[in-house]
Formats: sequence, C-alpha cells, structure tokens
Amino acid sequence: MSNLAKNYNRKKISFSYGKGSYLYSTDGKKYLDFVSGIAVNSLGHAHPKLVKTINKQSKKLWHVSNAFQIPEGERLAKKLCKNTFADFVMFQNSGAEATEAAIKIARRYFFSIGKPNKNRILCVKNSFHGRTLAAIFASGSKKMIEGFGPKVNGFDHFDFGNHELLKKKITKNTAAIMVETIMGEGGIKVIPDWCLRELRKLCDKKNILLILDEVQCGIGRSGDFFAFEKSKVKPDIVPIAKGIGGGFPIGAVLMNKKVATGMVPGTHGSTFGGNPLAMSVGNAVMDIVSNKKFLKNVKNLSKHFISNLNNIKDKYPKIIKQIRGKGLLIGIQLQKDQTLFIKKLMDNKLLTIRAAENVVRILPPLNVKKVEINQALKIIKKVCEELK
Repeated sequence: MSNLAKNYNRKKISFSYGKGSYLYSTDGKKYLDFVSGIAVNSLGHAHPKLVKTINKQSKKLWHVSNAFQIPEGERLAKKLCKNTFADFVMFQNSGAEATEAAIKIARRYFFSIGKPNKNRILCVKNSFHGRTLAAIFASGSKKMIEGFGPKVNGFDHFDFGNHELLKKKITKNTAAIMVETIMGEGGIKVIPDWCLRELRKLCDKKNILLILDEVQCGIGRSGDFFAFEKSKVKPDIVPIAKGIGGGFPIGAVLMNKKVATGMVPGTHGSTFGGNPLAMSVGNAVMDIVSNKKFLKNVKNLSKHFISNLNNIKDKYPKIIKQIRGKGLLIGIQLQKDQTLFIKKLMDNKLLTIRAAENVVRILPPLNVKKVEINQALKIIKKVCEELK
C-alpha cells in the first residue's frame, strides 16, 4: 500500500532512467517520451550540459537565501531581459507561484499609483493558471474550485474567443487581462496574433495591464522563445516556469519597468526561489534554447510533425477531428473521449497526455530528432488503424 495521497490517478508504470527523448521503465521497456514531464524536460532526459552544470554547482552552493546577492540569478535575469520584452525578473519555484506573483504585481502596481480599487483580473473561463487557491479561481473552472470555498474574489471571466463579452466585462475596477497565449490544459487552443494585438490595444485604451501566461507555451515550446513574439505585442507581465529549468523546478515572473515600480522590498518573497543550484541550471538551458538556430530547428520539426499529423487526420476523419497547436505544443483532438487512444499509444511505447475537449497532448523535447517524430507518427497511424 502506498502512503502517497490519492490526488493523482497515476498510471501503473514507473521509470528507472531516461536518455534524450526516451524513458526506460523499471521492467526494462523503452518508451518514446512525448509528455516531457508536461512540457518541463525541454532538452529531454539527462542532457550532458545540464548534468555537468548540476554536478559542478552542487559542489559549490545549493541555497543561501534571497537575503544575499546571488550572482547566478543575476546572470539568468540579465539573459532573460536581453532576449525578451522584460526589464526585471522575479524568480519563483513553479508556474503556480509565478502566476500568483503576476497577480500580486498587477494589483500592487495600481495600489502604488493611488488606485487600489483597480484590483480585479479578467481571465478566460476554464483556462489553467495553476493549483493554488487564487489560481484555481482565476481559472474559473467549476471542476477545479469544487470543495475549495469560500471563493477567492477578484476574478472575472469571459469565454474563449468571445470578444464582445470580454469588452463588457471590463469595469473601472479591472486591473489586468490574464490569458494563456496557448491554452494547454484547456485543449491546445492558440490565441491568434491579431487577437493578441487587439488585446494590447484594448488594455492601452482602458489603462489596464496585459498578463500573458507562458508557463507551458514559453521557453521555445512554440518555436519562438515566447509564443506571443510573432504578434509583435509587448505584454506587461509574463509568468514562466516548466521549460526554463529543463526538469529542475524554476518559475519566474518577467515584467516591464512600469509595473516593477510597485514591487518594493517586503512586497513579495520566496524562500527557495532563485537559489544558486536552480539558477545555474536555468543559465545552461537558456544558453541552448535562446539560440536562433535551435529555435529554427524547433519550427522545422513542428512543420514536419503537424503536416504529417494532418495527413493522418485526413485518412482517419472518423477518429481525428482536428490537429491543433504551434511549435512542439501539439494537440490531436479526437471525435470521442481520448482515454483509449492514449492507452493504445502507451501500449505501443509512445507516452502522451490528455487535455480538455478530447485532446491528446503531444509535448516532445525541443531537441527531439526527426527520426523520433517519424517513429511517433508511425505509432499514431497504427493506433488510428486499430480503432477505425
């Protein structure tokens, strides 16, 4: 009997080690890992540079507290700001913490300029921003908030794609609009570039902030460093996590100079956030993922993958309804519940994970090889043939 709490419905499989895009189970089987720890293992398993970095740093310093300067964190913050819209970075440990901090930054900014009543955040209904109390009420999902009352106030919601409702929901108390640039858990739904541009214009017109949650879709996952980059939009606040640590727990909030003015000493803290060990790994990941050639390869692999998935969809229209996504954040929307499909993929040694709207979520490492994508395509086609 396991002493672990039952808050996860775990599959009856465990792994002894991983290498690159593969995981090796404790019973000796080899699996193609297209879950990547849910977009976390951005460089696959046991990447030589990350292993070397952790070994080297572990012999020097693990943790010292943010009461002191941390040079490794200074370097990572500088790299992030150099490659993005941001002027300042605040390090956390996870995506949920980064989202919470983003909410605090938005509210604190308006408080600092004498507008404390501008404190409500407008979000997409059934989005996903983490599992903390504030984050689940920000998501607006009945399933997620069930049993966790009383309600955490301060959030309003609109339906994905309903621009008229979005405009109607903005009031004199609205501080920010917070959306996932690509909805992950919500079914791999991409916010179009034109829509991001309109959101920016609307925020400017209404004097509110734009928060783009890139916890899952950021750090090269879309083929650009951030999924919003192609739109040429500059958000005010962006929470990140997952891929920036390559498997090591790192979260962060990126922000422009304007909103950063509200975050004075004592307004926020994190015991473990920004520790030397995490920051060293983040620097190593950043050196690889921010490279233009690396990102171009992600786009090329994505084009090959999505094109071939659409060919499979066209051959099996009664099985596959739609191919969604961008970069290597891909969703196969099925005509019916995805449970059996995911099981059959796993039986054929391909690991994937579910998302809303009957979507099978596919998240290979960003350095996946073309031959591995072809292997996955072969398995997906085989499963479609079995279920037709």
